[in-house]
Amino acid sequence: MSEPILSISGLTKVYKGGTKALDDVDLEIRKGEIFALLGPNGAGKTTLIGAVCGLVRPSGGTITAFGKDLAQNWREARGRIGLVPQELSTDMFETVWRAVSYSRGLFGHPPDKARIEEVLKSLSLWDKKDNQIRELSGGMKRRVLIAKALAHDPDLLFLDEPTAGVDVELRKDMWKQISALRERGVTIILTTHYIEEAEEMADRVGIIRKGRILMVDDKEAMMQRLGRTEAIITLAAPLAELPSSLAGFPVELRESGTELCYRGGDGSGKGRQEVADLTKALITAGIDYTGIDIHDSSLEDIFVGLVTEREAAE
Repeated sequence: MSEPILSISGLTKVYKGGTKALDDVDLEIRKGEIFALLGPNGAGKTTLIGAVCGLVRPSGGTITAFGKDLAQNWREARGRIGLVPQELSTDMFETVWRAVSYSRGLFGHPPDKARIEEVLKSLSLWDKKDNQIRELSGGMKRRVLIAKALAHDPDLLFLDEPTAGVDVELRKDMWKQISALRERGVTIILTTHYIEEAEEMADRVGIIRKGRILMVDDKEAMMQRLGRTEAIITLAAPLAELPSSLAGFPVELRESGTELCYRGGDGSGKGRQEVADLTKALITAGIDYTGIDIHDSSLEDIFVGLVTEREAAE
């Protein structure tokens, strides 16, 4: 396997007053992937991004980007990193064209009108190029932030809550833009509250809580390993107890014996097969039912379960 484009080892950040925002974080990012970092508010996502982008000074640990230690080669590495922050941080009276062009020059790149035009057109901003940023809608302002981050052609792009506050249609349009960037070879790390965003786009997922990484895995592997199938079977008549013929299934009686609740499987389809076998066993036992509601775990279910489980253990 090739050397990771970004390697973080033992990264710690303690703010004045003792708040530990990052607690011995280890993380490696592969070249060309989309990596989603999930976590509740205050988990340390933005602090981690800030540490890599030079906005936060770590208290300990090392960050290696493009094979070089950021502590010794920060300026060179930062020129290959793009950041789309949560907050709009640009002159509202600047035109779109000037704002994006300025960002390119900020990282030492010569003016390139053709490249700026290409970036603006790819984000549907070309017809707004002469507008002041203050005149744009919230979604368009968000696109300007992405354009500014792409102006210097970064190899590694951080997107901190890139679609926060935009409508569903625009969010899906921006997913397409992010996928297109990956196709051009850009490595993307995104934080998001919209777990469907990670489920839609990410190759791998990391879950962070209270400054610690709880888990990192390929998305599909995580969903298969931690996924579950839940089925609620509504019975035609209540049962006083489970018949022995159902003893081999992970089921329990609920709602005064009028519902059977199945929880099992592993996210690979095994659960749905077991539910099918369960319904056959019910018919064989002469137990009638009037409805089945089946639900497979989403990435959100897995995320909530992991965070809740860790909170309960503390």
